[in-house]
Amino acid sequence: MEAQVNRSQLRLPLATPEEPPVRQEAVVVAERRARASLCRLSEPGDSTIGRWLTRVNATTLIEAIRGQTVPGFLDLDGDRLAGYQARLPTLDPDRDLERVRLLGGRFIIPGDSEWPSQLDDLGDSRPIGLWVRGAGSLRLLALRSVAVVGARACTSYGAHVAGELAAQLAERGWVIASGAAYGIDAAAHRGALAVGGVTVGILACGVDVAYPPGNAELISRIAAQGLLASELPPGEHPNRFRFVLRNRVIAALTRGTVVVEAAVRSGALSTARRARDLNRHTMGVAGPVTSELSAGVHHLIRSGEAVLVTDAAEISELVGAIGEDLAPRHSGPVLPRDLLEPVVARVLEAVPATAEGAPVERLARQAGLSADEVLQRLYELGSLGFVERCGAHWRALRRA
Repeated sequence: MEAQVNRSQLRLPLATPEEPPVRQEAVVVAERRARASLCRLSEPGDSTIGRWLTRVNATTLIEAIRGQTVPGFLDLDGDRLAGYQARLPTLDPDRDLERVRLLGGRFIIPGDSEWPSQLDDLGDSRPIGLWVRGAGSLRLLALRSVAVVGARACTSYGAHVAGELAAQLAERGWVIASGAAYGIDAAAHRGALAVGGVTVGILACGVDVAYPPGNAELISRIAAQGLLASELPPGEHPNRFRFVLRNRVIAALTRGTVVVEAAVRSGALSTARRARDLNRHTMGVAGPVTSELSAGVHHLIRSGEAVLVTDAAEISELVGAIGEDLAPRHSGPVLPRDLLEPVVARVLEAVPATAEGAPVERLARQAGLSADEVLQRLYELGSLGFVERCGAHWRALRRA
């Protein structure tokens, strides 16, 4: 059972309506500094820290960790708390905030006008804050965004499809979000950039770190033409767990997630499943049944965890406004015979395409109509070029 919190020791330094603007600004600055410190103190998605940030502000939380003013209230084991306390003296939030500022970025926290409120759906694992690099507003861009994710070691088919989907979505006014990794992620970002679209890269490292190094130029372009965002402070490098934790932010930030290629143990599937758990749209693109990189996506679709999509129109219909982003109905070409009245089409179906044809009486029996009506319809069909008369017989000229 959690220890009782002494409210007098956890008094929230929140501004009241009577407080002057300078005091309110000081509170915001202190909260931002404290959350910047917590970003280095804990790993992304730390639910214990997240749970307490719903009860007290970050400034109070930092002081409680530093001084253990309320023993046991963090619900942490001794070793973990000792680790936090050991790292506290080494933290320099002002340096981190200045580093991101010099990059043309900022550190946004809950309560800021730029904070995407949909991230609150993550509950206790909501990001402490986000380090953002780029000129756009993350909140506004995320309002109409779609995640396109998939395998790093993708096939040429997967890269082509991801790029085409991203380009088509960008041309429809959608923002493309992905993880800036090799493979499908990179193809999706490039597809959006190629048509002058905006794309957001959610990183598992600091926004000043080009990872993977082979995508350094792409990451720089994303920062210039879109946004880079990360839970990790400047200078931090990724690891396997940070990639997985990053995926929950991609899922929560966007209106839906499209998986292009994924093996059965792909990290992209974790993004799709988090999206589904958060009641976001989850979509999959089918691939060759002989490819292992299609197996994970096919399992999502077969199990009902994802909806099959084949183009940007179908994606827009799912994630867009009801009744406004409808996909066109897919149909084959309209053939001349499709325009015939039903009774005329019945007569045409009865006419053989053989050289000898058939007499009117046989055609009447075949069509289930009177001989007089069949004769009238045959002459109509003859004038349209569907049939011709050969003595007492009629034969079909074309079936189109």
